[in-house]
Amino acid sequence: MAGRLLDEDPKLALEHAAVARRLASRIGVVREGAGLTAYIAGEWQVAISELRTAQRLNGTQEYVAIIADCERALGRPERAVDAWRESEGTSLPEDVRIELLIVAAGARRDLGQDAAAVGMLQVPELNRSTGDGWLARLRFAYADALAAVERKDEAIEWFNKTLAVDPEGETAATERLLELEGVVLPEIEDEDELLAEMEGAEHGHDIDDSDEDEDDDESDEDGESDEGSSDEDGDEDDDDDDEDQDDDRDASDEDDEDGDDDEDDEDDQAPVTAAEESPRPDARSVSFEAPKNPDEAK
Repeated sequence: MAGRLLDEDPKLALEHAAVARRLASRIGVVREGAGLTAYIAGEWQVAISELRTAQRLNGTQEYVAIIADCERALGRPERAVDAWRESEGTSLPEDVRIELLIVAAGARRDLGQDAAAVGMLQVPELNRSTGDGWLARLRFAYADALAAVERKDEAIEWFNKTLAVDPEGETAATERLLELEGVVLPEIEDEDELLAEMEGAEHGHDIDDSDEDEDDDESDEDGESDEGSSDEDGDEDDDDDDEDQDDDRDASDEDDEDGDDDEDDEDDQAPVTAAEESPRPDARSVSFEAPKNPDEAK
């Protein structure tokens, strides 16, 4: 249980490890687990005690580098240097020896002895082609020590060599290279907070896009309504024009009728001529003479 909780909640994992320690305090692997859990949780003194007990029970020295690192964390770098000195001539596994060397060099730097740290780290193992993880850490420690003594060009060279054997990016070689080249990266205090801000920005962008789409739709609707209004206004104007034209024609017809009425009135009021004023001849006043006899006419 403690192992499963280490990444999620180291403090809770430490509580589970403490329970296991009480139940099986004489079992080396239990004390080992308790010590490693305490180290990850930052409980340095507990880690030292548990790992020393685990080494005694198991008859090994495989945790000497972690114990020395805990001494550094407690502000006792000289004890880490002493642990390195005591390990000389012993049969430590290669990976444990290299890890202890890295811790001891770091302790030298804690003591302000940067040049001594560079000297300690100049070992043949730097030029190995493989190292099961410790090679990248060794090269990084050496490059960082070179940068501390202002040997910038050599530091850049060894940081690049670190990247060559660190494909997973477990060390901070890339960041240190950028710093040496004058590129300053923003500090990320809380990765979860940064991710939340990025997700919020994406969500806000989606909202902006939807708002723009809604605005476009409203614009289209407004345009269609304006066109509809324009068409209606145009139809109304055409109807008004037609009505005006009809009114004009009606008015014109009325004017024509008024003109005809006026003409009739004028005809009725026209003056009578002399011929028209003379009375018609009365049939009784007209005398007809019988035609003369032709012979008499002769």
